[in-house]
Amino acid sequence: MTKSAEMQPLNHLLDNPLALRQRADEDGFLFFRSLVPADPILSLRQQFLQICDKYGWIAPGTALIDGIADPSADEIEPVQASGVSMAGYQDVQRLEAFHRLSHHPAIISMLETLFGETVFAHPRNIGRLMIPAKCNVPTPPHQDYIYIQGTNSFYSLWMPLGNCPRPLGGLSTLRGSHKWGILPTRPAAGAGGRAVILDDIEQEWFEVDFETGDALVFHSQTIHKSLPNLTGNQIRLSVDYRYQPASQPIVQSSNNPHGDVLTWEEVYEDWDSTELRYYWKDYQMSIEPFDGALAER
Repeated sequence: MTKSAEMQPLNHLLDNPLALRQRADEDGFLFFRSLVPADPILSLRQQFLQICDKYGWIAPGTALIDGIADPSADEIEPVQASGVSMAGYQDVQRLEAFHRLSHHPAIISMLETLFGETVFAHPRNIGRLMIPAKCNVPTPPHQDYIYIQGTNSFYSLWMPLGNCPRPLGGLSTLRGSHKWGILPTRPAAGAGGRAVILDDIEQEWFEVDFETGDALVFHSQTIHKSLPNLTGNQIRLSVDYRYQPASQPIVQSSNNPHGDVLTWEEVYEDWDSTELRYYWKDYQMSIEPFDGALAER
């Protein structure tokens, strides 16, 4: 049986580490209203949409900030589940503000409370510019761990760049699924190319109408999926950031630009600041090999 329920904000637990950890252990996810101030999010939204406009994916005569797609965008050949072309996604990866947002003090503070130790932010950040095109289908139910690996103690943070009501295609999580182990998968359309097999499993999916600044944080093995974009012409913009306790192991690919679409030298070429360049080299973390067989399980 499949049912859905409303996510409840947990901001009141941010000053209660024990209760926050207990809730994360029970549910496998945490939802926060207005965790991050709107200004840096809306600024990054503007930059994402400027990239869309550069390649002709914004409908003429519409306000850029609204993110209304031109019908011609239906011909995009997206890479790395970004929703956009290789050239467009390379431009996304070059944005200093995109990478800087993952280090926002409000995010790091929340995760320090959750982990109880130093937080390591993965530099392999993912931007999604999900233009409602025939090639951009919803992400199927999956667990992040098989694609990331290293420690299973990492958490993913998903945040929309602007309001994201359910009809725009937000994220949905399966409560308690982080306790089910690594489930078998089968090929599926959408990001990752595989879906966990949930046949005959009772499912309780949690959803919400996201607002600017809201964030969803979930365990590496929590099953989650995206909802379909039912708007017909509005682009869903979001970021995926990942974090782990700094004492835990990591795989080398998590320190590379997402999808290896650029080198770090190319990413950093036009940055104004040197503060975050190669920051992960300051951490003494053990490196584990990536198990390709697990990713195809």
